[in-house]
Amino acid sequence: MGASLALPWLEIMTPRARAAAKPPPRRFVTFFQPNGVYPKAWNVSGLGQDFSLSPILEPLAEFKKDLVVLSGIDSIGKGHVKLTGAFLTGTAIENGVNGVSVDQVIARQIGRGTRFASIELGTEPPRQGMAGDDPIALANTVSWSSPTQRISPEISPRAAFDRLFRDPSSPEAKRAAENRRSVVDLVLEDARRLQKAASGRDRQKIDEYLEGLRSVEQQIERTLNPPAPEWTPLKSPDLTRPPAGIPMGKDQHMKLMLDLLVLALQTDTTRVATFMSAHGFSRQNFTFLDGVKNDHHGMSHHKNQDALVLEYTTVSRWYAGQVRYLVEKMKAVDEGNGTLLDNSLVLYGSEMKDGNGHIKEDLPLVLLGGAQSRLRTGRHIAFAPGTPLADLHLTLARQFGLEMESFNETGRSTLNGLFA
Repeated sequence: MGASLALPWLEIMTPRARAAAKPPPRRFVTFFQPNGVYPKAWNVSGLGQDFSLSPILEPLAEFKKDLVVLSGIDSIGKGHVKLTGAFLTGTAIENGVNGVSVDQVIARQIGRGTRFASIELGTEPPRQGMAGDDPIALANTVSWSSPTQRISPEISPRAAFDRLFRDPSSPEAKRAAENRRSVVDLVLEDARRLQKAASGRDRQKIDEYLEGLRSVEQQIERTLNPPAPEWTPLKSPDLTRPPAGIPMGKDQHMKLMLDLLVLALQTDTTRVATFMSAHGFSRQNFTFLDGVKNDHHGMSHHKNQDALVLEYTTVSRWYAGQVRYLVEKMKAVDEGNGTLLDNSLVLYGSEMKDGNGHIKEDLPLVLLGGAQSRLRTGRHIAFAPGTPLADLHLTLARQFGLEMESFNETGRSTLNGLFA
């Protein structure tokens, strides 16, 4: 009869101890809200740690010690389309050409060991048409993998779940990935053939296009051959597949997508997530909120009429409440060495200040989380008026280990005082 020996129970055997042996990864999350805010309802009073949250930001009162309100930062461009495009790039779209967005820059740095370098989720279907000289479709997203390749957010909860959590070794998943690879191979072949005959600006456009396709190629390869997990959550989360279709209620739809976003971060399926809460030219209906009768874009052009200002502020507070829901979920995830929120950096804001005049100065921006104790939270920081938005992007990129001298040629200085 064989003999067996069992080790005594040791603290090091617990999930918490195993997690402590290897620190959790850092994550980057963006929550984009369209159409700006009413300035008087957004602007906080006081500076440094001696500040009071504004009416719009009151839903985040529980997390005042976990956030930093930023003011004095300006965007670039004019109108909803260009300003939406600039939110994560810091540069203005010209003839459909933008810059690479900061979420994608960070994803290339920290997302190489996960199934998805980044994920992009949302709630509003893409829109078409024109806004002046700009195609409205350019405001369907804030994520750009190259100056000419934008990444559309997934708005279906079930489609997002299947993509993120379906067994990559299943025949269905492998077949879908192989089909995508076949399409990409054909497009690559055509692009390279055109590249040989192109010159000047056309060659540059093709180079940028190929750069975006290479990202797709890499994602397909990770789907077919997933990398070994580098981080395991302390507790296996419930992975319940959502029902088919889009939820009728906006509140339910938003929370479902945010639940999936948190699950993707918690399971280390990705470390970079961008949430496009609505289209940058959104005309969504908010009549489910008390006293709101107009669509979001319509009320943003309030002309200082009290009734419209009240509606505009009510919707902005609702969005702040969705951010609260997100950070509540993140803070509830214990990772041994702090919470998911402690190990993340969340950027929340809008593409413009006051939608009434498409104001691009002094954007409404908040950073939340801990970035593993690097973000100096519980403060309001007023930067010098006119500080470029791309300076914030450059600062964030450097925090995630990127050695960059500038960001999309418009961000050339890092912002002092944000990080320890």
